[in-house]
Amino acid sequence: MNISGNQRRMYLLALALLIVAIALACAWTLWRKPADPASSSGQAPAAAEPSTAPEASDKAPSQQTSAGQDAQSEGTAAAKISTIVYYQDNYGYLVPVMCSVPMQDGIAKATLSMMVQSVGNDMQAARLGLRTVLPENTSIDLDISDGLARIDLSKEVLDMPDAAAEANMINAIVQTLTEFDSVKRVEFLIGGQKREKLTHGTSVAGEFTRGDINLESAEPTVSLSASAPVTLYFPADSGAVIVPVTRMVRADPDINTAVLELAKGPSNQEMLESVVPAGCGLIDVKVENGVAKLNFTGEFVNLVQNSDGGRMALKALVLTCTQFDGIDSVEIYVDGQPYDAGQGELGVPSFMNVADNIVYDYIQTQSAMLFDFE
Repeated sequence: MNISGNQRRMYLLALALLIVAIALACAWTLWRKPADPASSSGQAPAAAEPSTAPEASDKAPSQQTSAGQDAQSEGTAAAKISTIVYYQDNYGYLVPVMCSVPMQDGIAKATLSMMVQSVGNDMQAARLGLRTVLPENTSIDLDISDGLARIDLSKEVLDMPDAAAEANMINAIVQTLTEFDSVKRVEFLIGGQKREKLTHGTSVAGEFTRGDINLESAEPTVSLSASAPVTLYFPADSGAVIVPVTRMVRADPDINTAVLELAKGPSNQEMLESVVPAGCGLIDVKVENGVAKLNFTGEFVNLVQNSDGGRMALKALVLTCTQFDGIDSVEIYVDGQPYDAGQGELGVPSFMNVADNIVYDYIQTQSAMLFDFE
């Protein structure tokens, strides 16, 4: 890859600004006082295994506190636990990120509080190239019992700018809460009262269950009743995170369909990146002894021309395949010959996006671009 002197200086400036932002975020976290532990409720999960959702409180209702505070500053001396936070990117796609927070009572509420606009939360999201989804100063009251999470949001949520922002907020809350094993359904209150709709018409009536994320249709004419959902994973245009997309297809939602749809690329090429290079075709998919063997045409080798050498595309490919039961690993072939993806590049990640890895990977990618010149 050829990079001019001006481009190299721009990359250096961007890298320097990123490092300054990280330093400011760390300084802010150290400056903030730890929040009162009594302001959260529920029980901490029994285990902090990243690959499984922790248990949320299902016994005592929480006390109402401001959720705009930076939840990651709480209990700095406590042990860390992994929790999944739903942010949004600049195009409105919801992006789940595994974050480490201090182990504490009320981990579900602490997770939601990280999604509220505040100086600390917004800096954390910006480090990931993402944005928070709840408006500033929103307070949260959360009670979890018998699989139902009843969440009471303050009236700040009535001031969302449009229906899309409202829908993203509601979907992000439902997705986040149902990551916890103790939550199967979610019910909303606004300012202590039940409402049918928010300001711009988004429904908050009844109980919500976990649904499809970032829904799209493979064909404009495909009706929901005549189609089935399949989850695909694409790199964001920033190259920093993986975005899950639910595509409705008129076919069996199996690995063959998933890989074929993935090879077609995202519905909007300007918002998400394709996993396979331009002109590359899928020859076949075989599954043998838990191994998905994908055979692509010769253009697949052009993947190394991506700014990160194709690492994020390979990760998206592995995630798409290994979501299916019985598939434990992936092998890639090009015109029938084994493809060497590099050591560890086809390994199954613990989660699609891990906060501690995103900034490091971004710096590595930008450094490689900066110094890969002739």
